[in-house]
Amino acid sequence: MQANAFTMQVDAFTMQVDAFTMQVDAFTMQANAFTMQANAFTMQANTLTKRPINGIAEYDQI
Repeated sequence: MQANAFTMQVDAFTMQVDAFTMQVDAFTMQANAFTMQANAFTMQANTLTKRPINGIAEYDQI
């Protein structure tokens, strides 16, 4: 009986760890989405400011 109770406690702890892992995964996905949005914003800003690419400005390219 004690072994069964211990096993049940281990199972409950494992489920809590799994739930925590899923929360971390969800947070990571949100962070990745935020990063992609930031990258898109940066690309738009670079386009608007005609930022030099490889050190060569747009109007310098032949």
